[in-house]
Amino acid sequence: MDFELPAELAELRTRVRSFVRDRIVPFENDPRQTPHGPTDELRLEMVALSRAEGLLSPHAPLAYGGMGLDHRGIAVVFEAAGWSTLGALALNIQAPDEGNCHMLDVCATEAQKQRYLAPIATGEGRSVFSMTETTEDGAGADPSLLRATAQETADGYVINGRKYMISGVPGATYNIVMARTIDRTGKDLGASMFFVEMDNPGFRLERMLDTIDTNSPGGHAEVNYVDCKVAHDAVLGQVGAGFRQAQIRLGPARLTHCARWLGHAARCHAIAVEHAGKRHSFGKTLGEHQGVGFMLADSEMDLHLSRLTLWHAAWKLDQGDHARNETSMSKVFCSEALGRVVDRSLQILGSIGITRDTVIERIYRDIRPFRIYDGPSEVHRHALARRIVARGPIAD
Repeated sequence: MDFELPAELAELRTRVRSFVRDRIVPFENDPRQTPHGPTDELRLEMVALSRAEGLLSPHAPLAYGGMGLDHRGIAVVFEAAGWSTLGALALNIQAPDEGNCHMLDVCATEAQKQRYLAPIATGEGRSVFSMTETTEDGAGADPSLLRATAQETADGYVINGRKYMISGVPGATYNIVMARTIDRTGKDLGASMFFVEMDNPGFRLERMLDTIDTNSPGGHAEVNYVDCKVAHDAVLGQVGAGFRQAQIRLGPARLTHCARWLGHAARCHAIAVEHAGKRHSFGKTLGEHQGVGFMLADSEMDLHLSRLTLWHAAWKLDQGDHARNETSMSKVFCSEALGRVVDRSLQILGSIGITRDTVIERIYRDIRPFRIYDGPSEVHRHALARRIVARGPIAD
C-alpha cells in the first residue's frame, strides 16, 4: 500500500478543509439546530454552498452528480469534512443517505436509481433506512430476529411491523424498510428491502426519541408499518436478498462513520493542544505537566492508528475484497479510540470542556453512540472471534 496521496486527492482534501473551516464552522452556533438535529432549512443552505464550491457528494456516482471517489478517497475527504459537526451535512455525506446512496448504486434498477438515488445524490432530498426493531426481542444487533413481515399479494406486498431508532424520518423523501418476505403460498423467502413513500397511509411515525446525540436531521424515531401496501416494483434488489444487500451497505458505512468521527476527534485534539500550550498551572503550561502531556501523546497515537486501520480497510475494499474482518476491526478500534481522544480533550480543558464554549462538549455527546451504531463493539468482537476460531492458527 502506498501511503502517499495522489496529488488530486491531496488537493481535494485541502479544498474541503478550507471550505469546512471557513464556511461551515460558523454555522455551528446557528439556532436552526434542535434536540432532534439540524433543520432541513439549515442543511439545504449549507448544501448550496458546497455545491457552489464543487464539493458536493464526493461518494456519489459520477452519473448522478457526485465525484465517484473510491473508498480510500472517501476516507480522506470524509475525515476532512468531519472537522465540523456540520461538515458531513454540508457535503451531503451524512448517514443514512450516504450508505443508501452506495447500496442503491449497486442494487437498484435504472428506474429506481432515477427515482430514488438521484434526489439524495444531489442533496435535494433525504432518505431513511428502517431495519432496527423495538427493544421487545426484535432485530437489533442480531438481524436474524427480524419480525417485520411483507406478505405478498396479487398487487404487491403488505408490510407490517414496528421499527425503532430510525433516523431522519421527519422531512425525508422516502424510506427503505427490511422485512421478512412471505409469498402467496405462505413460504418465508427471507428478508427483502422495500421502498416506502413517506406519505404511504400504512406508514406511521409513532414517536420521536430523545437521544444523547443531535447530529442527524430529523432525529431518531419509532415508526410503525400497519397494512402498508406497496407494489411489486417497490422491491429493492432481489426478493430474499435483504441481508446480503445490507452487507453491501453496512461494510463501507462502518468506514465512513470512522472517517467522519476521526475528523471530529482531530478537531477536539487540536483544541486541547492549543489549550495545553497556553494555559498555565503550577508554574508551567498544562502541556509541560507529564500527566497532560501523556494524554496528548496517547491521543496522537489513537488518531494515527485509527487513520491507519481506516485506510487499510478502505484499500482492501478498493481491491474488491469484502474486508469483513478489516471493517469490523476498524469500526471497533476507531469507535473506542476516538472516544478516548474526545474524552481526554474534554478532561484537558477542565471546566471549560463541559461547557458549550467549545465544540468538544457537543462532540463528546455525539460520539458515544458510535460504539453502538452499525453494530456494537461486542457484536463485532463476537463475529471476529467466530471467524478466527473457524480459520485456525495462521501458518508462519
